[in-house]
Amino acid sequence: MADEDLPSGWEKRLSRSTGQAYYLNVYSKESQWEKPEKAAEPVGGNAGGPDTVQCSHLLVKHEGSRRPSSWREDIISRTKEEALEEVKAYREQITSGKASFAELASKYSDCSSAKRGGDLGPFGHGAMQKPFEAAAFGLKVGELSEPVFTDSGVHIILRTA
Repeated sequence: MADEDLPSGWEKRLSRSTGQAYYLNVYSKESQWEKPEKAAEPVGGNAGGPDTVQCSHLLVKHEGSRRPSSWREDIISRTKEEALEEVKAYREQITSGKASFAELASKYSDCSSAKRGGDLGPFGHGAMQKPFEAAAFGLKVGELSEPVFTDSGVHIILRTA
């Protein structure tokens, strides 16, 4: 399935019954056949939501990232698809209990936050790229995101506070 640029808060999925592609709103869990035109909003919008959250993340950059280099590699040549597969594998290790988030972020994240186990500290609205912010504020404390695409690369986000 070709990776499309979708508005934040949406994922493209395949129907098990028909094999057709559909789109899932990650906040409301509602699905639709038509490609979404605008970003999905967290359920309830920002009303009553926190002003700040604290998250850790694991970033895998790719050749199309805005800065395709990191503390781990001078020149990053993996494709966006390869970065996504790496992130999915890390997420599986975390959710299955084979490794901790901090352990994997420390070893494999292409962000300098790796030295803090991926911890970004507290941040408010407008501090992060839109897709990252939408995912971070949409998580409950202790919840792990699905892969999130930004100009920096592919992330998984763990909300810690």
